Amino acid sequence: MAGGPAGAEQAGRLPLQRAQDAQLDEAAFDSDPTFEYPGVPDGHASFAEGLGDAGSVDAAESFEAVLAAREQGALEARYRDAAEAGDAGAASLLGALLLRRGELGAAEPHLRRAAAAGLRAGANNLGVLLHQRGYREEAGYWWRAAAVAGSAPAAHALGLHLRDHGDEPGAEYWLLQAAEQGHTGGAFALADLLEHRRDARAEKWFRAAAEVGHREAAYRLGRLRESAKDPAGAEPWYRQAAARSHAAAALRLGSLLEARGDREDAAHWYRQAAQAGEPRAACAMGFLLRDLGDAVGAADWWREAAEAGDGNAANALGALHDEWGETEMAQQWYRTALDAGDHNGAFNLGLMAAAQGQDAMAEQWYRRAAYAGHREAGNALAVMLLQRGDTPGAEPWFCKAAEAGSVDAAYNLGILHADRGELHSSQEWYARAAAEGHADAALQLGVAKERRGDFGAAIARYRQAADGGSAEGAFRLAVLLERREDESGRRGADAERWYRKAAEAGHGRAQVRVGVRAAERGETEEAELWYRRAAEGGSRSGAFNLGLLLAREGGESEAIRWYATAAEAGHGRAALRLALIAARRGELREARVWCVRAAELGPEAVTERAERLLEALRAELSA
Repeated sequence: MAGGPAGAEQAGRLPLQRAQDAQLDEAAFDSDPTFEYPGVPDGHASFAEGLGDAGSVDAAESFEAVLAAREQGALEARYRDAAEAGDAGAASLLGALLLRRGELGAAEPHLRRAAAAGLRAGANNLGVLLHQRGYREEAGYWWRAAAVAGSAPAAHALGLHLRDHGDEPGAEYWLLQAAEQGHTGGAFALADLLEHRRDARAEKWFRAAAEVGHREAAYRLGRLRESAKDPAGAEPWYRQAAARSHAAAALRLGSLLEARGDREDAAHWYRQAAQAGEPRAACAMGFLLRDLGDAVGAADWWREAAEAGDGNAANALGALHDEWGETEMAQQWYRTALDAGDHNGAFNLGLMAAAQGQDAMAEQWYRRAAYAGHREAGNALAVMLLQRGDTPGAEPWFCKAAEAGSVDAAYNLGILHADRGELHSSQEWYARAAAEGHADAALQLGVAKERRGDFGAAIARYRQAADGGSAEGAFRLAVLLERREDESGRRGADAERWYRKAAEAGHGRAQVRVGVRAAERGETEEAELWYRRAAEGGSRSGAFNLGLLLAREGGESEAIRWYATAAEAGHGRAALRLALIAARRGELREARVWCVRAAELGPEAVTERAERLLEALRAELSA
């Protein structure tokens, strides 16, 4: 019930009765014992609501239910007799009992009599009744009267009433009064108000409410700690709320546990949240199972979440069916995601259409997602327009996507400006993309720094690119570090470490450099391994070096094959080696062919040697 407490305040309760009521509503009753009817036994069951049909329980339960109902009826009769005799306290108790039972018309005259007599419990409960009947301004009047008299529930209700009317200072004042009296709902509402204003005091009052079991306060406190980059501080509060069946807390707890590798415990909380109707938890459970290799189990959870309206799960199902080659099912789930308001569905439909060569269809889906604010769809649309020569149409989409946070779009704008010779603008876009971790953008910045002779800055950018997974960045970083080694006359491990990282990522020139370094140390097998990998990957230097190594080890026939591979790829020294081998074997015409090839390929020293050998071969052939 917005703007008022969820239940009625009842004065005159015995201690055990108040404890029972508190389980129903944390903020329901004022604790002042303004009336106590003689002869009510401790632990008396005040209300018989929710007992159900006596035939549905066993004999003992049925007897207890009947007894409780009779005792309640007797208690109500005594309250009524006392109230009719002019006892304002009894009128307050009778009005609260009737209010709790939903008999508003019968309760109102009794509560008005109690409120008029100055009983704050009666005034508070009258406010509750009036609020339920839609008379909110009069409700506020009686709540104020009760709050001024010291009623914490009334202060809470009045604070919410003022908040809903836009009076935040007044709301804060009265909620603070309730909170300082230990009113749990007041503490939570005050924290909620303060958090809305980004006031650091919110955490104090969330904690006050959470420490006495308010589950939403515990959840919100967990969110505050998590947003402060304190997952360890958030976890116990999420656990407290989740243990009290707070679905969102169970979801967040599962996420924290999964992030630190405790997947079994995470799965437990995801399941609890999903069973409580939280589709995002079912979706998260699907991703957890997928990461564990159980695609079929993941699909079951994603389907449950998607059918409950989770667009992310529908997209995941679409991707899974696409991976399985089930195109129609994939499209169906992407459309389901789109219907759920998730524009990733349109973007993914665009990706599918593009992969099938349906460019016109892909463009339609990209546009639909891009106009809805999907930044990567905007970037994809711009790339498509650029590829067909529509640069004026592409650039605004690149800009819109980049400003929305697309790192790829920022990088692409860097390329676009560089192609136009607008180097300053290009560097700005590359820098923006690099700041968000784009490895290729960092590489481009490193290349620019190296060209200007700023090797220190180039090394920093290449290192950033390499850390981001760029093999070319790792290779260029190693080259500069090796240059420093050559200048100092000392070989270290740093350059080779980056050469090796690039080599392991398939970078051919890096593979050759790792092989060279291994050969320098006499590690022939290691060198051969890397030369062979480079050669098989198409590196002519790798093929040439492999030939040299094999020739030294006595494997000339295989060496000739790799020399030929290198020479055919344009390696002059490899062609010269073949010419020399052919000449030594007396195969003069073949030697002449390779000499001509070597002279054409160079470099200059190779050309000079090839020409001298060619002259000798001509003389030999003419003789």
